[in-house]
Amino acid sequence: MIKALFYFLLVGFMLMLGACTTAPEKPAGFVVGEEQDKGEQILPDDRTSKTVLALLDSAQASAKAGQLHNAEAQLERALRIEPRNAVLWYYMAKLRLHQNRLAEAAGLAAKSNSLAGKDRKLRADNWRIIAHARNQQGDLAGAQQAQEQVDQLKQ
Repeated sequence: MIKALFYFLLVGFMLMLGACTTAPEKPAGFVVGEEQDKGEQILPDDRTSKTVLALLDSAQASAKAGQLHNAEAQLERALRIEPRNAVLWYYMAKLRLHQNRLAEAAGLAAKSNSLAGKDRKLRADNWRIIAHARNQQGDLAGAQQAQEQVDQLKQ
């Protein structure tokens, strides 16, 4: 009886402590592999619709759970809604790079760059994807050219 009361109080105490905690801060960019520093993440801009943001949240959760096909489907759906959103093309390029679909990753990063306008940070990250993809494909000269673009954008 005393043991049962002890467990009951212990569980109640744990539930009260759990109610006092706050939810962890959710990372805002799209992370597939290792998490970037939040200051370095490429984030959707203010013009991104709530529907697309919800799809990005879903894609992020799927990617973190290792369900890359689900993440891919959510990103494709977001791209159908906002096909001129450079950040979405960048996220898809990151996903393709993580899937080792290197030629696609480079092409998607180039597409993102064509839509990125003056966003130097986004363009530099796209060139990093291109450099990595080219390097992995054995195109060392192409990788070097892409890295030079990154360096130029960082100045």
